[in-house]
Amino acid sequence: MPVVTIQITREGTAPGADATTAEQKAALIKGASALMLEVLGKPLDSTFVVIEEVPLENWGWGGLPVTEYRRRKAAVP
Repeated sequence: MPVVTIQITREGTAPGADATTAEQKAALIKGASALMLEVLGKPLDSTFVVIEEVPLENWGWGGLPVTEYRRRKAAVP
């Protein structure tokens, strides 16, 4: 029984959105399950997919909060 955990930041992918949509989550679940079937032969009905949305302020990268990391990266030509 495989368990696939997908962590994403809690931010929207479109202007004004502050979270991933139910449709996007369904697509992630379908895709991850299909990948487990294709690569490892794990049946769809035995694969669990967990999506964890992490608040953006709880995500870091390169020793910085991700918003600061992105700001600095955008400032570099």
